Amino acid sequence: MAAVVVEGLHKHYGTVRAVDGLDLVVETGEVVALLGPNGAGKTTTVEVLEGYREADAGTVRVLGSDPRAGGRALRERIGVVLQEAGFEEQFTPRELVRLHAGWYPHPRPVSEVLELVGLEEKADQRVRTLSGGQRRRLDLALGIVGDPELLFLDEPTTGFDPSARRRAWDLVDSLRHLGATILLTTHYLDEAQHLADRLVVIDHGRVVAEGTPDDLAARSGLATRVAFRLPDGVPVADLPALEGDVRQADGRLEVATHAPTRAVSELATWAVGRGLELEGLSVARPSLEDVYLDLVEEPEPDDEDVPVRPDARHGS
Repeated sequence: MAAVVVEGLHKHYGTVRAVDGLDLVVETGEVVALLGPNGAGKTTTVEVLEGYREADAGTVRVLGSDPRAGGRALRERIGVVLQEAGFEEQFTPRELVRLHAGWYPHPRPVSEVLELVGLEEKADQRVRTLSGGQRRRLDLALGIVGDPELLFLDEPTTGFDPSARRRAWDLVDSLRHLGATILLTTHYLDEAQHLADRLVVIDHGRVVAEGTPDDLAARSGLATRVAFRLPDGVPVADLPALEGDVRQADGRLEVATHAPTRAVSELATWAVGRGLELEGLSVARPSLEDVYLDLVEEPEPDDEDVPVRPDARHGS
């Protein structure tokens, strides 16, 4: 049975269609990343799945249950890492993790959780003394302490330095290897590419594409780029006729082509026949960023998603 099944999900706020007929399936044990610009409907979709918002229309099942009606039995099986959560400032991370562990039937050991998120050295410091990145690690700790079957990660590494981001990635990888199902939203394309088995791109409240990065690149229709530095004294006119869009800048020539093998073969034959070397020759398939930007239209800065989520606590 799939961990998450969404069919025809709609969620409107007045005239704003935050989610507009969205379909989504997350298989058990899969790591899926939701990508999309601000206002695309990612956070609203996740909030409906978490049970914090009610759908206007459509069918939603999380671990086989309606997230609004699943009650404690469902809450004990999921973990939630919010975009932004409030903490009781006078407590320590150890105290908060121990408190949240008490809500679950089979929690992870508190010390293990603190070590996994890199808070062992700050475990007994007051929350008010923690930096933004350390608070985000505490968010992660509270999300995983219940050893959830399904984990929702909403922008999990926002505010992390590169070292902390890598440690969070290792944590997600370890949870994947233990069989957890993970649905994450992120604006970091490298993070999505590293962590996710499958990417789902959302725009204007609908899924516009899904698949692995290679799948999306192959289906995008975007050209591969063959680039090299022109040999000294060789004009562009002397090159063989190449299929594709040819551009030149600062002595470097780039060919955007759907036949990269042919382009490289023709260039190599031409260069070898003249005893020339094509310095810096490279072949680059469309990157995930290229594919993503081709799929979505970034909204204006004031075209944000929806009202803020009601007050919520991890696993409550």
